[in-house]
Amino acid sequence: SHFLRLIILQYSCPSNSQPSPHSPLAVISTEANMQLCVCLSACRSNEWFCPLSATLGSLEFSLLYEQESSSLHCSILKAKGLKPMDSNGLADPYIKLHLLPGASKSTKLRTKTLRNTRNPAWNETLTYHGLTDEDMQRKTLRLSVCDEDKFGHNEFIGETRVALKKLKVNQKKNFNVCLERVVPVGEICAPGSNCYEVEERGRILMSLMYSTQQNRLLVGVVRCVHLAAMDANGYSDPFVKIVLKPDMGKKAKCKTQIKKKTLNPEYNEEFSYDIKHSDLAKKQLDISVWDYDIGKSNDYIGGCQLGITAKGERLKHWYECLKNKDKKIERWHTLYNENHVNSD
Repeated sequence: SHFLRLIILQYSCPSNSQPSPHSPLAVISTEANMQLCVCLSACRSNEWFCPLSATLGSLEFSLLYEQESSSLHCSILKAKGLKPMDSNGLADPYIKLHLLPGASKSTKLRTKTLRNTRNPAWNETLTYHGLTDEDMQRKTLRLSVCDEDKFGHNEFIGETRVALKKLKVNQKKNFNVCLERVVPVGEICAPGSNCYEVEERGRILMSLMYSTQQNRLLVGVVRCVHLAAMDANGYSDPFVKIVLKPDMGKKAKCKTQIKKKTLNPEYNEEFSYDIKHSDLAKKQLDISVWDYDIGKSNDYIGGCQLGITAKGERLKHWYECLKNKDKKIERWHTLYNENHVNSD
């Protein structure tokens, strides 16, 4: 059933605010500064008032994208008037963040749980590392409010979603929104696209530099963040493998050290390939991250390829390396669960 309860109320709206074109708040009539509005469950615009008694509650938070560090800071402030979920008329709420599209647990973050309250104040900042400008144009942040149950049956209270392309670089944006039950998937997917075509498995920070003095390509594996957990303990034992191909022989394969029990390993290792600069345009660098397992096959976490045939940030990184000799260029890349090769 798609029935929506309509709540009609009259109030004075801020003169400088306008409803979003996607907002469930529709203006029916205007008389001076007074507007008669219809509220469909919740308001999505952070400028508009929603009656808490008619909704699932409201959520205050702020978002800041720092371009230089490729970081998205999500400051979860507080919620008000949350729907009571427990027999005592209260709730044990926490916030869960999820970057969409992306079906992996590696893109999920969460706050602490606050007990016995419908008006929690978290004042907690959660950070996504390794987000590129390309990600900011196509990703949506989902913020879900849930009630923690001591028996493990956590219950969903409500959510809101923010298209990251609405954020301005290096400028904090504040939100005060009413929660919705579920935002239809169609509202966050580009027309004709599949939101879950490929699963994201984390991010990797790589550096490239062609040294004219050494006639070598220098490849740096700096660190990974938000890797998918492959072990029962909720972690992985990751290492990175890089292969320059084709026609580079055994010297083409390099591996980093193994980092134990972490989803955010730091390597800071550098590898070199003897190669003419003119030959680089014909090459491709395969990057793969693996979970080390003793006595059995290593588990593939995710990978990506850099080269002239790549796209987006992966192509741009390779092109900038070719164009700017003797200059180290660092870029974040998304790891996907496709096109993996053998870990040996």
